[in-house]
Amino acid sequence: MKSITGLILTYNGARLLDEALQSLSFCSELLIVDSGSTDGTLEIARKHNARVVHNDWQGAIEQHKFAQTQITTDWVVTIDQDEILSPELSESIGSMLESTDEQPDGYYCARRSWYLDRFIMHSGWYPDRLYRVFRHGRITIGGVRPHEELRPVGKAGILDGDIIHYPYENFFQHMDKINEYTQDAAEDLYSRGRRGSLGAAIGHGIGKFCKQYILKAGFLDGRAGFIVAIHGFFYTFQKYIRLVELENKDRK
Repeated sequence: MKSITGLILTYNGARLLDEALQSLSFCSELLIVDSGSTDGTLEIARKHNARVVHNDWQGAIEQHKFAQTQITTDWVVTIDQDEILSPELSESIGSMLESTDEQPDGYYCARRSWYLDRFIMHSGWYPDRLYRVFRHGRITIGGVRPHEELRPVGKAGILDGDIIHYPYENFFQHMDKINEYTQDAAEDLYSRGRRGSLGAAIGHGIGKFCKQYILKAGFLDGRAGFIVAIHGFFYTFQKYIRLVELENKDRK
């Protein structure tokens, strides 16, 4: 059977880390790359006999690059601290590791996210396939701040089962994340020469709402789908209006 590391990047992730690590219990090794947690994250990690490595946070892209230097197994499965492998996905990974057939460089996995009172099955949120199971070294790590994107070097397949995602405890936490992410995204855009305006912020925001709620059938997700689309508008509006703020700041 091929060896595999279960990798999670953490920062104050005690809310769901116990369940996340339990879903990775089939792995040869559990690796936690932590950036300074002050809650019960490290205690939970040690309870599961995970190897804990500290690395200061420089963004998700750099943290993933660092994490790859700590891997010693043939394969890697990585999830976030608020994600859990479904039993079906765990079984799919186990079958792949036991198989003697030739395997691709890695596999995409569907992610199913809970919001308000249901799993969001439209709105552009599902299947949200992510490259999360791969041969060690057979990935490229890129993306646009604040989000990383793991991509295969060569061919990739798709595994059955879902990553179950519980991103927010409440609206306060969601708004807090929007505030953090839009600032990071705006700074990244500004560093690459992009500029904003009120018209652009409104236009992009309306476009995002229409895409999620109408084109991606968010209306089928009930009131949760409407709230997701409203937050999509607000996120996009904030990202572009903060470009204006950054430009004004530089002019002073």
